[in-house]
Parts: sequence; structure tokens; C-alpha cells
Amino acid sequence: MHFIIADDHPFTLQGTKAYVESLGYVVLDTALNGRDAYVQIRKLKPEIAILDISMPEMNGLDILEKVSEEMLPVKVIFITTHREMSLYKKASELGIWGYILKNYADQELKDCITDVINGIRYMSPHLTQDLAIDRQYIKNEAISKLNFIENRVLQLIARQKTTKQIAELLFLSEKTVEAHRSSIIQKLGLPHEKNALMKWAINFE
Repeated sequence: MHFIIADDHPFTLQGTKAYVESLGYVVLDTALNGRDAYVQIRKLKPEIAILDISMPEMNGLDILEKVSEEMLPVKVIFITTHREMSLYKKASELGIWGYILKNYADQELKDCITDVINGIRYMSPHLTQDLAIDRQYIKNEAISKLNFIENRVLQLIARQKTTKQIAELLFLSEKTVEAHRSSIIQKLGLPHEKNALMKWAINFE
């Protein structure tokens, strides 16, 4: 199994390289910036690339996007200090295979590499905790905008109940339920697209 490793901090870079090699894997090359890492990935065709997100010239997300666009046969793992949900979601959309926080890399990198080699995507359990907290915060903030009836309607939408079923369960007319749907969409700032409200409700149920 062959690796490319990139990080703009030389000490971190060499430490990661030494650790990966201690596991019996081959590190083909290393890079201190994103552009060099991208060039090496294209040239050397490693099976796995371990990258930092924040790097000069080209960041990790830029590389991941290029890898995805060009369908390069490399699985990318991020080792990063970034724990924002938006960054993880972006990386996930682009096909990231592993996402580890630097504070816990010494505990998790071996397991991450093993999973990725076996075709299993790995996300740091510590990041999972943060995402759960952020997710709950977003849910609480959103629901605080709704009144009691709107909240009940949203709960039933999350259970994939139809407008007719919701009307029967809450003893309302279908027209009134539709009015509540429109109000919820407006308060949550959702697009007026088919099933947009149901998707949001199911995601935060």
C-alpha cells in the first residue's frame, strides 16, 4: 500500500510519515504545500493520500475536488484541526475517505487507515460528538421559531405523514395544515421545493 503525505508543518509531516512507515506501509513522497501534493498524486498514483486541509497554494479540499473531478484512483484522508460541520460536510460531498482531528491522530490513524484499505469510510468519533452537538443546536434554534401546532405538524411530517393524515390526527382541515406547512417553510428559511420540508424534518428527527 503506497501513500502520499502532505502538511505545511514539517514536524507534523515527518511524524506522520514515520508513523505510517512504522505500520509497514510505503510513503512514496511528502509535500509541504497542496500544489506539490496534487502533482505527486497525479504522478505517483498512490492508493492513499493523507492531507492537511489548510495548506498554502492549494488546500486539501481543492485537492479532493480535483481528485473527484478527474476520478483519480486515490483515497484521501484528512488530518486536520478543523472540526466545523460545514467543512466535514463539504469533504463528505467530495468523497473523503477518512477525517481525523490532529489532537487524536496518534490514537486514530491506524484504525482509519485499516478501515480505508478495507473500503470503509472513517470519521473521528470526536468529530461525531461535535456534529451531534451542532446538529442539536441547529434543531433547537429552528424549532424555537415554531409555535405549538407548527411543531406538531413538523413532527408528523418527519414521520412521513401526508397532509390528509396530519389533518385527521390534529383535527384540522387540510387547508389549515397546508397553511402551517407554508409557515414552517418560511420560518426555517427552506426553499419552496418539493419534499424540502420533509427532508429537513427527517434529518433532524
